[in-house]
Amino acid sequence: MTTLDRPSTAPGSSPRSGLAGVPLSLEPLTRKDFTSDQEVRWCPGCGDYAVLAAFQGFMPELGIKKENTVIVSGIGCSSRFPYYVDSYGMHSIHGRATAIATGVATAREDAAVFVITGDGDALSIGGNHLIHILRRNVNVTILLFNNRIYGLTKGQYSPTSEIGKVTKSTPLGSLDNPFNPVSLALGAEATFVARTIDSDRKHLTSVLRAAAAHRGTSLVEIYQNCPIFNDNAFDALKDPSTSADAIIPLVHGEPIRFGTDDRLGVVRDPATGEFRVVEVAPPGEAPAPGSQQVGAEALVVHDAHLQDPSYAFGLSRLTDAGVLHRAPIGIFRDVAAPAYDDLAREQVALAATGGGSDDDALQSLINGGDTWVVS
Repeated sequence: MTTLDRPSTAPGSSPRSGLAGVPLSLEPLTRKDFTSDQEVRWCPGCGDYAVLAAFQGFMPELGIKKENTVIVSGIGCSSRFPYYVDSYGMHSIHGRATAIATGVATAREDAAVFVITGDGDALSIGGNHLIHILRRNVNVTILLFNNRIYGLTKGQYSPTSEIGKVTKSTPLGSLDNPFNPVSLALGAEATFVARTIDSDRKHLTSVLRAAAAHRGTSLVEIYQNCPIFNDNAFDALKDPSTSADAIIPLVHGEPIRFGTDDRLGVVRDPATGEFRVVEVAPPGEAPAPGSQQVGAEALVVHDAHLQDPSYAFGLSRLTDAGVLHRAPIGIFRDVAAPAYDDLAREQVALAATGGGSDDDALQSLINGGDTWVVS
């Protein structure tokens, strides 16, 4: 028995879900079924604990056999993840998790493939592999833990560290312009891109659910606290006294409005296409004369299903590049497109129906006209 072909949320999408072809479990599963016998070994207070708990709690919802779940990781603190989930997995080499996952997903349609990676693993040594899995749209779900630091190697600056970041490897401050992982993914035209926070269990789970349902590559950036080497990096988004003004919530079909008493919102300049945060007049009131306020009707209504990635890219640029004071959180883009691994399997099946044997094809190639002499 295999999973039902649950449709994606994207209009015009394939009726196949991201889990189509993966066998269903014959018995109901619980979090315990996805918990291994290995001792979880991260630093006390690490955000990885929260992500692991959410993942183990969410997986039974999918209804798939755990034996058909594959978790591939690279190198870094987050990459210990496969040890702690009772499924198939591979703790692979630095930066190559996405390449290995591409092979697994292409060879095994009956596997639900997840990649666990970090900002260093995915965006430094693994940057090339990351952009190619995104552009190919392989049916893989990528969880990118972003703590804006190298944790496993004890506190060097990472590709997402802000300019001026003082670390062991940048004692006078980092000079590198940081990557915005969401912008990078959208630049590669990834079909599903989202951002969430380690400590928001409800939101994290909802994003994981949507990512798993998407057929193609899903990239989920998770803001994850490193209490040892980069503590409080995301406090503005987590502190109840500041989070209302710091989190720009992206909910498909709803106006982008936030802040204490919904006093802030996002508008788009019709001339440049640029997004900006503005003050919104109170409900039922007109903008105050001489103020910079706008009415609610001027706000952008979020559309995660726009085919042109420039809209979602523009929203991603509302993320602070330096010390984080404000960032959009939610699903930026969720659109339908053919999955690379589906196309590859179709191509192989088509070639197999062409007639003739493999030996005949090889001999024909050897006897062909394209020859050369090496002198």
